[in-house]
Amino acid sequence: MTVTAQAAGRPAPGPVRRLAGMLHRRPRLRLSLLLTAPLLWLAVLYLGSLSVLFVSAFWTTDSFTSEVVKVWSTDNFHELFTVPVYRQVILRSIGVALAVTVLCAVIAFPLAFYTARVAKAKWRPLLVVAILTPLWASYLVKVYAWRLILSQGGLADWMLKPFGLSGPGFGLPATVLTLTYLWLPYMVLPIHTALEQLPANLLDASADLGARAGRTFRSVVLPMVLPSVAAGSIFTFSLSLGDYITVQIVGGKTQLIGNLVYSNIELNLPMAAALGTVPVVVIVVYLLAMRRTGALSSL
Repeated sequence: MTVTAQAAGRPAPGPVRRLAGMLHRRPRLRLSLLLTAPLLWLAVLYLGSLSVLFVSAFWTTDSFTSEVVKVWSTDNFHELFTVPVYRQVILRSIGVALAVTVLCAVIAFPLAFYTARVAKAKWRPLLVVAILTPLWASYLVKVYAWRLILSQGGLADWMLKPFGLSGPGFGLPATVLTLTYLWLPYMVLPIHTALEQLPANLLDASADLGARAGRTFRSVVLPMVLPSVAAGSIFTFSLSLGDYITVQIVGGKTQLIGNLVYSNIELNLPMAAALGTVPVVVIVVYLLAMRRTGALSSL
């Protein structure tokens, strides 16, 4: 026999308790309500702004008044791929992003291997914190510090002078070097995590089977860590491709995509939008390529 809440002398549940009970019984509905606000924010602000950027790239600019003419045209994209200067800047930007990514991987791997497998357990957290400490400093402070290091008569010249050499000065090498320093922690952290989770018995089994260090690295360590390297490369590649402040400070006369976007915002907004779509497309293609390596699951 069913006894109601009122018959038992208990007050009937209020609307809040009934709503809470309904959400408790329906976890999918609860999850949908929790994700609605952030997904709506993402769709309206982020995806919406990208859509506006892509649409405005098909507009033109009046050469006399510099006013935006909202007439559908593909002239901006045609100019991007036919004018040699734009092609060179696009290829240079992609090359810089790839160079920074490769350098970060080459430097990060031995660092991560030491912090994850060689250093004593009590020192490992401190070493990871030391590697991540530069992320706590201001972006501009770090870039201007490298400007002082690479300037004429700076620390780089002072250290290389005994060998009869001089620092790279300001230019493309300085840009690659500074960006490598800026984004190196983003590569070290995922590789460190992967190496830390690497089972020690696999390395022991490889040694027991007679494999040398190089063979163990190629056949055991690298295949298991490669997704984490690819995951770190997503950060280093995308951050380097979209950067324009570093090249403005230490790049000398070097120009990348970000600089052209910045310089065209006031003069030719549709061309700036067309230039801005290039990094978006390149990064999407890069993400699709990294997805095949399992990098997205390692993020």
